[in-house]
Amino acid sequence: MEVKTFDFKKISNSSGNLVFLEANKDIPFDVKRVYYIYGVNNNDRRGFHAHKSLQQALICIHGSCKIMLDDGTAKVDIELKDPSHGLFVGNAMWREMYDFSPDAVLLVLASEYYDEGDYIRDYDEFIRYIKETN
Repeated sequence: MEVKTFDFKKISNSSGNLVFLEANKDIPFDVKRVYYIYGVNNNDRRGFHAHKSLQQALICIHGSCKIMLDDGTAKVDIELKDPSHGLFVGNAMWREMYDFSPDAVLLVLASEYYDEGDYIRDYDEFIRYIKETN
């Protein structure tokens, strides 16, 4: 499984830090949707789905959390804890987010507008989809 992480440009000086990123330069797609997750209890897990087409960039802009990615054959866990560091999640990748710090804010940049038909919310269906598309 190939996992792609990003180190975004950061400008630091005595007045603080500024991180910036640009669509199709720092992340490999046009951003059509932005959302963020916060206030998650430490023991709760989120996600439990894959997408047929959607791609995402995940950035924990405050605090920390972990992301489990599963391509149907291998699993990897990634910790996000630096707001100048991001994680690319391609399509056909099962994802679960967990171990949120109390102050965590997870920002998600998405390549597509919301479309419920793009979601695969059942793990067995995800495995069937992977086998059919490979």
